Amino acid sequence: MSPSPRRARLLVPLLLLAVWLGIGGTLGPFAGRLGEVATNDQAAFLPRSAESTEVIAEQRAFRQEETLPAIVVWTDEGSAPLTDRREAAGDALTGLTDAPGVAGQVSPALLSGDGKALRGVVPLRPDLGDGLPGTLERIRTAAERVPGTTVQLAGPAATQADLSDAFAGIDGMLLGVALAAVLVILLLVYRSVLLPLVIILGSVFALGLACAVVYALADRDVLRVDGQVQGILSILVIGAATDYALLVTARYREELAARADRYAAVTAAVRRSWGAVVASAATVALGLLALLLSDLTNNRALGLVGAIGIGCAVLSSLTFLPAVLALLGRAAFWPAKPRPAQDPDNGPGIWQRVAALVDRAPRRVWALSLAGLLACAAFAPALTSKGVPLDETFVNDAPSVAAQATLGRHFPGGSGNPTVVIADADRLPQVLAAARDTEGVASAAGATESGRPGGAPLVVDGRVRVDVTLRGAADSDAAKDTVARLRTALHAVPGADAQVGGYTAQQYDTLRTAERDRSLIVPVVLAIIFVILTVLLRSLLMPALLVATVALNFLATLGVSALVFEHVLGFTGTDPSVPLYGFVFLVALGVDYNIFLMDRVREESLRHGVRQGVLRGLVSTGGVITSAGVVLAATFAALGVIPLAFLTQIAFIVAFGVLLDTLVVRSLLVPALVRDIGPRAWWPGRLARSRDGGDAGPRPGEPVR
Repeated sequence: MSPSPRRARLLVPLLLLAVWLGIGGTLGPFAGRLGEVATNDQAAFLPRSAESTEVIAEQRAFRQEETLPAIVVWTDEGSAPLTDRREAAGDALTGLTDAPGVAGQVSPALLSGDGKALRGVVPLRPDLGDGLPGTLERIRTAAERVPGTTVQLAGPAATQADLSDAFAGIDGMLLGVALAAVLVILLLVYRSVLLPLVIILGSVFALGLACAVVYALADRDVLRVDGQVQGILSILVIGAATDYALLVTARYREELAARADRYAAVTAAVRRSWGAVVASAATVALGLLALLLSDLTNNRALGLVGAIGIGCAVLSSLTFLPAVLALLGRAAFWPAKPRPAQDPDNGPGIWQRVAALVDRAPRRVWALSLAGLLACAAFAPALTSKGVPLDETFVNDAPSVAAQATLGRHFPGGSGNPTVVIADADRLPQVLAAARDTEGVASAAGATESGRPGGAPLVVDGRVRVDVTLRGAADSDAAKDTVARLRTALHAVPGADAQVGGYTAQQYDTLRTAERDRSLIVPVVLAIIFVILTVLLRSLLMPALLVATVALNFLATLGVSALVFEHVLGFTGTDPSVPLYGFVFLVALGVDYNIFLMDRVREESLRHGVRQGVLRGLVSTGGVITSAGVVLAATFAALGVIPLAFLTQIAFIVAFGVLLDTLVVRSLLVPALVRDIGPRAWWPGRLARSRDGGDAGPRPGEPVR
């Protein structure tokens, strides 16, 4: 071959490498800057069409913008009555009225019924962002001037500050844990020095590109990003990019073992793997984009952000990785030597033995696997999704949780965080009466012109505002039930046109919206996956079989999660979004591995017959898919380093579900079903009309080759 073609073949990998090095150098820092445009203000992620969201808009007419209440609680260190210190506490709060960050009139200090605690509310601007901790510290300093008392801060403002603290340093910590886990696994799998570093570098470049795109969109208010979405993006990109890289690398190793030309090996590897990689990425990306159908802003944000991340992951895997492999050649695997998974010189390895078992007793294998999954799925209804109570929101102790517990011991649960009602002014007496008669309501009072009880009602455009204090804690199931009863009672008041909002109503609306989202999005995701599988596998029965198995894997995972959450981790409930997120990730990612397997099975079946195709496909993909599953499980498990119940629950569901799918569904259930059904599994494709005549397969105990 002349030097010119050699230089031409070398030029393409060098150009691709230069482009990705430029991306890494210029856009890589955005992986650490995404927090600059992230917000942990939960009010920014409310359902768009919910009644509580409409109340926020109506509140502005009363010159009462949406505020973030900080509740100050004083208790005596010696449990002495605080009657004589009520005035001092009130003066301390009054001095905060014009302080930076304070929005509106500060409440007077109220004495608890037992005389052992004082409570005051300081309304804060909801857009304080990084200035919130400093504002709360000023409030604490002023409150500590009351002698002989212990000061605690509760309410949404304190909770948001603790959330921000939980997400502090998320960029470096989460990324470091995830990359360390991936590096260790890759070193164990490949026993190579360079290849794990190349794969990780490609993942980091993909993450930098994804974060830069998301940063640009969030900076222009196209989407909103919070700490949870930010954390999931990092994990999703690292895990997906590594998975796709493992598939391409496995193909490259096979091709390199069969031919000496590294450029031809790379070309063949990409040609034979890109279909499965793109189909897998499309499954996950479109599954995530289905979240755009949600009425919850954070779900829609995750859908778009996740799809961007998957796109960047597949781009890196099909351009940067092949370019580096072409330049390194066999040195990428040093000190190991590249051999295909089914190389006879490897001996009867574990996947040859698994394939022999599937071939020997397929019906027994799939029956036992199915029975085990159904047994786990039987516990799925025990997983409740009514929200996580405040005292379980943080895995570790949080100051706002302790303060809320103190507040609940001395005052009604909803004190300082009232449910807000907006109604027609000429029906105010009837609205107040209906509210006070509602079970679970402690008190109800209309806003006044003077801002003090007993004054003339504040009327704006014929509407009035009523603050309703609930007996139950604002985040409790009892409080949400009270909101539902309150809405029923007030909506029945003729001509009142009453709307119920506030913190508890927002939680209630979020719960109802999450239920509606699940009923809409789950079928859409399943339909998307079925269509992609049908196009890829050219069959109808096989896609239906695969979708059914990954759905069963999801239900089995929920069943195990219900037991672990309640009896091991001590959670009494899950966030409303957890089942939906778990479904989207598990089903889409579970189909990923089935795509890797069945695409190879179809390829081998066209050459060797359906029976041998199943066995050869299982052997050739067993190691790489298991490695990919372990990598993805480890990266999602890294979310557990963030001390929040929501992310801990997501981390367990996805990590356990991926391992269950990889080790049971993809390794045993699916191959055994396809082996037992035979060519009919590919109906109505051309493989369904094939025969396996003469394809006797291996004898018991004989390695599959």
